[in-house]
Amino acid sequence: MYSSDLAEVYEMVYRSRGKDWAAEAEQIAALARRLAPAADSLLDVACGTGAHLGPFARIFSTAEGLEIAAPMRELAARRWPELTVHEGDMRKFDLGRRYDVVTCMFCAIGYLGSVPDMRSAVAAMARHLNPSGVLVVEPWWFPEQFTEGHVAGDLAREGDRTVARISHSTLQGRATRMEVQFLVGEPGGIRRFTEIDVLTLFTREEYEQAFTDAGCSVEYRPGPPTGRGLFVGIKSGPEVTGR
Repeated sequence: MYSSDLAEVYEMVYRSRGKDWAAEAEQIAALARRLAPAADSLLDVACGTGAHLGPFARIFSTAEGLEIAAPMRELAARRWPELTVHEGDMRKFDLGRRYDVVTCMFCAIGYLGSVPDMRSAVAAMARHLNPSGVLVVEPWWFPEQFTEGHVAGDLAREGDRTVARISHSTLQGRATRMEVQFLVGEPGGIRRFTEIDVLTLFTREEYEQAFTDAGCSVEYRPGPPTGRGLFVGIKSGPEVTGR
């Protein structure tokens, strides 16, 4: 999962779908500041290539990332050398500081393999929040939304590179097993690689209970940014009024 081959073409494929990480970051920041107007520090958990992190850094005085996959983390660090991208596992990280906003975007939490793992991750994120800080988690699909045998396809062209991506999803226990095949055409030739993604189909109630048990309120907001909605919570404690 998240090999160097994938890190190279990851954003290109989703740009071909119209994904706009900067616009999403602006929307999430606006949401967070409606709930915590003085918010000025953010941690982006599972920040990947830093596609959200860079735009977040233009909005918040402090914006840092956390990423477990070395190829993605290294690309983010090269791209944003002025930003801190921590190496860490979202289930058990401890950075020794707290933030006004913690985000976990683009369904990254779905890569955790069990409900206890997901609960541990939400608890770790909440521990890194200041009192009245905002937690935003974008989930993977809920179990009732899964479609057995779903096939998706993308064709992306940028400069002298063309990428074709085809995915096929099946149910594996209570998870989506998604086989994703890539063809990458460049002046030097055509190469092919395969990624196997397994994303757990946690229920809405499991996410909500994880937020509550981590000391956060919780609201599920369906729809944007990618159709799967957002879980948004506020950590209990006195209101943050400024620095």
